[in-house]
Amino acid sequence: MMNYVWLGLILLGLAAGLSKDFSESWNNKYRNGIPIPVELAESGRTPPEKDKSKSLEIKISPENIEQIYGQNLEDPIIIDVLISQGSAPGTYTAYWKTPSNCPAVWKEIAQSSGGEDDLTGEFRFVPGNNSRAVSGELFTEKTGYLNLKRITNSALDYAGIAVNIVLGLIGIMAFWLGIMKIAEEGGIINYIARAAKPLTKFLFPDVPQDHPAIAAIVMNLSATFLGLGNAATPFGIKAMEELNKLNPDKDTATNAMCTFLVLNTASFALMPTTAIALRASAGSSDPALIIGTTMFGSFCATIVGLITVKAFEKLSSGFKGFFSYLVSVWKKLFVISLATGLIFLLFSFGLMSGLRSISSVLSAEMLRTIIEWISALAIPLLIALFVGLGAIKKVKIYEAFVEGAKEGFTIAITIIPYLVAILMAIGIFRSGGAMEWLVYVLTPFTDFVGMPAEALPMALMRPLSGSGSLGIMAEIIAVHGPDSYLGILVSTFFGSTETTFYVLAVYFGAVNIRKTRYALPAGLISDVAGILAALYIVKLLFT
Repeated sequence: MMNYVWLGLILLGLAAGLSKDFSESWNNKYRNGIPIPVELAESGRTPPEKDKSKSLEIKISPENIEQIYGQNLEDPIIIDVLISQGSAPGTYTAYWKTPSNCPAVWKEIAQSSGGEDDLTGEFRFVPGNNSRAVSGELFTEKTGYLNLKRITNSALDYAGIAVNIVLGLIGIMAFWLGIMKIAEEGGIINYIARAAKPLTKFLFPDVPQDHPAIAAIVMNLSATFLGLGNAATPFGIKAMEELNKLNPDKDTATNAMCTFLVLNTASFALMPTTAIALRASAGSSDPALIIGTTMFGSFCATIVGLITVKAFEKLSSGFKGFFSYLVSVWKKLFVISLATGLIFLLFSFGLMSGLRSISSVLSAEMLRTIIEWISALAIPLLIALFVGLGAIKKVKIYEAFVEGAKEGFTIAITIIPYLVAILMAIGIFRSGGAMEWLVYVLTPFTDFVGMPAEALPMALMRPLSGSGSLGIMAEIIAVHGPDSYLGILVSTFFGSTETTFYVLAVYFGAVNIRKTRYALPAGLISDVAGILAALYIVKLLFT
């Protein structure tokens, strides 16, 4: 499955880039070979001496800019152009900086050549009546295939980003796996596993309930629930490593691995700390307003993800086994459906009303302070608990920590090839413009469900890129306001789903899993459920 997705991302990105380059070349978007009439200042009406350069002050009228580039400007463009003798008689090589009011295409040309505002081209004098030129013609450098250049740069940049992410993970991985090793040798892991047995036995029936994987899974899901991303990732990788010890086929994902990945992509969290922090910095009157909507969205994503992953699990043994499974668990499914419906109503009306009442009693500043305190205290208390209990159990805590830290370093390095592969493909997909194709294809569906067109790129970007979706969210909040309908909607999108492709690359890459089976489609279905649930609850409460 992953092979086809990876190939599809790359081919779609290349196809989109090539088609845009062909269209831009056909329409001569960058006006190659078209002269731009300019007026010369008094001091620049004579050519430079041979083998010397000369600075000219030129003026381009708004009418000429509109005629050539189709862009309306209020004021003329005035720039200093440095010219020197060109290869052909009467032509001069020109260098200039793009002014703030220049055509948008000039900025694209400058960026494609490696500079932010440097442009090169060609200049010609237009002779006047007294052998002194009063005007001239400016040509920008010949430009083409900018989208393919962006694809190349993006692929290389994302490969570097992948390595930097892993380098940042090395310290975090070493630290948390060192702490986990202390907990393991002190027997704390067994206590955690026994406490979570009723839930984990249902979710992971193939995993022995006293296995270290169970405790790592519980720690990962707890860290995710509290919004402690730095702790969740190392615990998740540790869980995958322990699950792989039970795996008879080391390059193929087990059912337990797929279930665990879907729980992480659903990302059921109490506090979407990143979205709350962004809303607070944007001046929201109630940054924590999205806690309830995010919990609802991520809860729906979790339920749908679990149902999907269990369905895929049974379908993998054939339709006969699948229907036999449905017959055997129909009572459980009825109870789950009923409970889900009740929770749905609770979230839609009762719980959200309660949250609004709390918001009316507690100020936004007080809510933010409570969240900050919980986030600040959770990790130190966890460290103190594990290390303290390890010392009480007479564990050699220093040696145990170092042993676990070494393991964390090795695992982090193993992730690099997988993360480079997936981020490079995402970079090609994004920079080539394939996202625009996807938006176009999905627009009829999103119009049908009532999703604003401005929010669709956020919904599509979230499974692909955390930084990309964060940037889109920040831009929408800056334009429309953090407490607007759109601002609340994209904030809820961000907290209700996770970067599925990143999670898959990191977790499966850590244990060299190449055949991911149904993990990716189940994760993406969970993402879709989270997005639709977020759209429903925000529309219900804020429109």
